[in-house]
Amino acid sequence: MSVSQEQAGWFSQAFQQMVGNIDQVILGKQHVVRLALTCLLSEGHLLLEDYPGTGKTQLARAIAATVQGSSSRIQFTPDLLPSDVTGVTIYDQQSKTFDFHRGPVFASIVLADEINRASPKTQSALLEVMEEGRVTVDGTTHDVGSPFMVVATQNPIEQAGTYRLPEAQLDRFLMKTSLGYPDHEATVAVLADSARRDRTKGLRPVVTAKVVTDMAALADQVHVDAAILAYVSRIAEESRRHRDVRLGLSVRGCLAFVRCAKTWAAGQGRTHVVPDDIKMLAEPVMSHRLLLSAEAEFAGVQVTDVIGRILGQVAPPTERVA
Repeated sequence: MSVSQEQAGWFSQAFQQMVGNIDQVILGKQHVVRLALTCLLSEGHLLLEDYPGTGKTQLARAIAATVQGSSSRIQFTPDLLPSDVTGVTIYDQQSKTFDFHRGPVFASIVLADEINRASPKTQSALLEVMEEGRVTVDGTTHDVGSPFMVVATQNPIEQAGTYRLPEAQLDRFLMKTSLGYPDHEATVAVLADSARRDRTKGLRPVVTAKVVTDMAALADQVHVDAAILAYVSRIAEESRRHRDVRLGLSVRGCLAFVRCAKTWAAGQGRTHVVPDDIKMLAEPVMSHRLLLSAEAEFAGVQVTDVIGRILGQVAPPTERVA
């Protein structure tokens, strides 16, 4: 079953409404907002590597408010325990039973702030819930519900006392991007509205959680031509044999590429994926999955440069795919 043009139009309209709603809070960052919503509707998770004070918490709250969901924030520190994230089972003396007290991971949008400051043991507490949408505590499984997205942040300038995320966990994130500082006009607009401490307060939802689930299911049905799939596969193969790369794009990364491209195409009102969708999403999908060789890092090679060279070496399909 494929998506009809009418369904694609409905998806695009709802997508634009969500972007416009969040744009009231995150000024001048529509592209990043589109990437974040694409991640949500692709049922994935987002990694933000950004400086402090760029609006990461506001973005997470705005997304949750827009989809009529809940949000939580976990400040990762070296002394944080896995149970502080997932929850803990406590014995109730009155009822003489064990009750599960849910942790902050039970929310629609979970902001994992400075995730690389926690120990690897605590970081691993997110692996199951990010992959399967559930938490297992004392042998009992608890679903976190839908929609669910982890928005994790890293500070790129302060690495002392941090634990580098292992490759297996980085691969769990569907996309990586950054908000960056707003431009001059957006900064002036924010300063002029400085009386508002929380810009998400009063933000009204434009869709329900059920609509988000329906949109995710609809995005899965967007058509991807065999030529596009071959294009993604060739990009992955080229990344694995590139001279500056010691770990290329995995099969999970290829699946992430296709999932994101479907959602991005539907957000544009199309029923099919085109090569430009793959090019547009290459950096957010690949940048955290490619590991450079020691020689390349020493020479100052950037991952974004390598991605650009890979796209330049792999020819996209020339015929229109529909």
